[in-house]
Amino acid sequence: MSVRVTILPVLLGAMVLSGLLLGGASAAERSGPPGAPASTPNDFPVASDVRLGGDDTQTRLIVDLSQKIEIRAFTLANPYRVVLDMPQVTFQFPPKAGEVGRGLIKAFRFGLVMQGGSRMVIDLARPAQVDMAFVLGAANDQPARLVLHLTATEREAFMRSVALESRAPEGSKPQTPPETKVNGDSRPLVVIDPGHGGIDNGTRAASGEMEKTIVLEFSSLLRDKIEKTGKYRVLMTRTDDTFVALGDRVQFARARQAALFISIHADALRRREGDAQGATVYTLSEQASDARAARLAEAENQADVIAGLDLSAEEKDVAGILIDLARRETKTFSVQFAHTVVGTLKNATRLHQQPLKSARFVVLKAPDVPSVLVELGYVSNRADLKSLISTEWRDRTADSIVRAIDAFFGTRLAGGGQN
Repeated sequence: MSVRVTILPVLLGAMVLSGLLLGGASAAERSGPPGAPASTPNDFPVASDVRLGGDDTQTRLIVDLSQKIEIRAFTLANPYRVVLDMPQVTFQFPPKAGEVGRGLIKAFRFGLVMQGGSRMVIDLARPAQVDMAFVLGAANDQPARLVLHLTATEREAFMRSVALESRAPEGSKPQTPPETKVNGDSRPLVVIDPGHGGIDNGTRAASGEMEKTIVLEFSSLLRDKIEKTGKYRVLMTRTDDTFVALGDRVQFARARQAALFISIHADALRRREGDAQGATVYTLSEQASDARAARLAEAENQADVIAGLDLSAEEKDVAGILIDLARRETKTFSVQFAHTVVGTLKNATRLHQQPLKSARFVVLKAPDVPSVLVELGYVSNRADLKSLISTEWRDRTADSIVRAIDAFFGTRLAGGGQN
């Protein structure tokens, strides 16, 4: 059910432009965020507003745009989703847009999925078919508009459509320098992995700060401090607000024979789950250390689903290999480094009451690269959030992780381990 932009009859365009397809959206619903700029320095098209109309049988999504663009629509199953790919767009939707749906649309997300490309991922409440997906040019003092029209269908028909349509484009790859290892440079390579990015915001504080931004800023600082020692080569899986698939993050480290992989995140608890505070360091385990660790791993492992990737072709039979390899030196080194990080972090920041945990995180599954996932703190906790956005706290905490890296490699090299 791949759909390209089409030129529809003038009558349909007039209906959309007059608001008939929306069932009478209010002026407040149509307005963008107060004070939002009309354009960006890079002059990317701006998506200024989004609205839903319809019911459980037919639902419409309409996006106001600063100019006409080309889109591609396709469906994905397990869970039911519709994905809209488009050129890079600056989204200026009202706050909390997409958190609550209507009719066939349960919720939707939007953001950068790769440099030059943006995406909207629409979660469906039930199977639905894409009847129309097109963009109308600006006319009659109305902006250009993207229109998606969905009609309810049965699972069998939905699955047939998924099977027949072409596959979605592959997820983005991390951007790396053309040469990732200087000839003759035997220094260990440390890969820093800022979690989430692009369309995947990660957790969000009540005051609006997003995990993807917090961890990217911290990771960039950590990279600079590691490089400053002169002892290591350093690469990051992402250096800007771009989505990177979980498997690509793992492969990024493996392909470059990384000596250490550090994934940086920030946690959050829902109100009904109480409160928690402090940093936690996770290692890979097929059996989670506790229920909270299992839930966190499940949430983090949803990144590819959130970004609208097709997981149907993913390799499934890897658990046995990973369990076997985890019994060997890679897991030993990962746990050793995790203990070292906790030991240095305790002098720099508050730790969670159980600072060492383990769970089945996809991003830690490189069988030949010692890997840890560091949750810097909880954006849902006021004190932690204050620290996470504090320059002084970031500086102090990054220094403590650098000390852990020094201690880790000092021990390995002294014992004759590989670099």
